[in-house]
Amino acid sequence: MTEAKQLTAAFDALLQPDRFKDYGPNGLQVQGRANVHKLVSGVTASKALIEAAIDLKADGILVHHGLFWRGQDGRVVGWMRERLKLLLAHDINVWAYHLPLDAHPTLGNNAQLGQILGFEITDWFGEQKLACLGQVGTQAFQNAQQLADHVAHTLGRHVICIDPVGREIRRLAWCSGGAQGYFEEAIAAGVDVFLTGEISEPQMHYAHEMGVAFLACGHHATERYGAQAVASHVAQSLGVAHQFIDIDNPA
Repeated sequence: MTEAKQLTAAFDALLQPDRFKDYGPNGLQVQGRANVHKLVSGVTASKALIEAAIDLKADGILVHHGLFWRGQDGRVVGWMRERLKLLLAHDINVWAYHLPLDAHPTLGNNAQLGQILGFEITDWFGEQKLACLGQVGTQAFQNAQQLADHVAHTLGRHVICIDPVGREIRRLAWCSGGAQGYFEEAIAAGVDVFLTGEISEPQMHYAHEMGVAFLACGHHATERYGAQAVASHVAQSLGVAHQFIDIDNPA
């Protein structure tokens, strides 16, 4: 058991949210009971995750995708009402860290994704270079399709592979989640392939016109690792029980 305020301080010290201009508030988003006996982690603060936390008698939830985002309506109705109703009724704390959890150099989504896939991290790229968002690494594959097969097997989901050249892969860049907009910055970093969670219409054309492969590996699938790594690290240091809950999402 530990105090919720100690968890907040530990998460903030590790992830340094003040360094980021983000799409919503990072840190404690919903205040629950003062003491935390069990912490669960997950990707998104969905109703399904909250219900699973309640079943496990958890006092706190750490997620990557929280409840509140810039530009939201602000009314507590519909899905927001239902999620908050459960959290408040069961006195559960919710911590959410978006870009800070992507960016941590060892425990973040991108560092953990590279580790899971067996990439050796050598550099970072793009405007957020100091935040360690876009990462560059090395690993040898005969072509992008062989890499896509490796990713699909490791992450357990279908991978969209745009491979205009079919050349050997040596230098890779990746950024988890919905980072398809980073493709041009990855190309400028001189890589053979870029991996992220999603693909939009322009990326197919950029791949063919620039001769760089593009892999869309799933938003959820590429962001399953940071929250559990951070929660496990902090829970262990503070003597709190922790469990990761994966609410499957094909997106």
